[in-house]
Amino acid sequence: MASLAEWVEGARPRTLPAALAPVVAGSAIAWFENAFSPLLAGLALVVALALQIGVNFANDYSDGIRGTDAARVGPLRLVGSGAAHPRHVLAAALACFGIAALAGLAVVVITGHWWLLAVGAAAIAAAWFYTGGKRPYGYLGLGELFVFIFFGLVAVTGTVYIQLDGVTAATWWTAVAIGALACAILVANNLRDLDGDRAAGKRTLATRLGDAGTRRFFLGLLGVAAVGVFGVAATSSWWALLGWFMLVALIGPIREVARGVTGRALIPVLKQTGFAELACATGLFLGLVIAH
Repeated sequence: MASLAEWVEGARPRTLPAALAPVVAGSAIAWFENAFSPLLAGLALVVALALQIGVNFANDYSDGIRGTDAARVGPLRLVGSGAAHPRHVLAAALACFGIAALAGLAVVVITGHWWLLAVGAAAIAAAWFYTGGKRPYGYLGLGELFVFIFFGLVAVTGTVYIQLDGVTAATWWTAVAIGALACAILVANNLRDLDGDRAAGKRTLATRLGDAGTRRFFLGLLGVAAVGVFGVAATSSWWALLGWFMLVALIGPIREVARGVTGRALIPVLKQTGFAELACATGLFLGLVIAH
């Protein structure tokens, strides 16, 4: 049980922000447009949370059976550490994907947008093939791109679309801001695991860019997120600039990444960047509620 608690603690910096932030930020747009639906927003949150927990289990399983966690410096992994049987971790991943599928089906039934089933299937496939299958895209340096697409563009625009039955310009700027921050969390994670991934032959984007390039990429993503918040404000209300509250949480990550910390010293950077993503979404929500 202690091992599971350690695993949950290690997964939290990516799980909660990636699940909560897109739904909170997307619901801010829906509220501003007088279309907020607690039921649909709640279902979107179930989908996002189940997918993110599922992808954590799936990554744990796939990396564990490949042996790529042998030189890991990050938090405990269930399969790699031997704390859980691979079949049990796989079953947990599939159960989470099943919950996400059921919640997504409920959204489709309520809204009548049956084409969203294809989007949901693509999201589940992306969650599995990040580290699963014969040629996982996470091992090809494409993880950040897919995180930006599915935990930014798809998650935010989907949350808005099911409530508003359409999207606005502010929706896309919101998706860019949230996607960039979700991407930054993964970049920090891969920067932390840079040496271990190289040794295991895991060709993440960080191993391709190198240490210095990955740090510049991380800082650039934070800049993109800040511009995204400005874009939301310019296309909705200047109250949306409350999303810049994230900058308070980013002081530490910017300082630590810029000064070159490595390995386990980057774990707080992941957590603080996750808090920044939530702070951005919460600030946008508060700002657009005030504006409305």
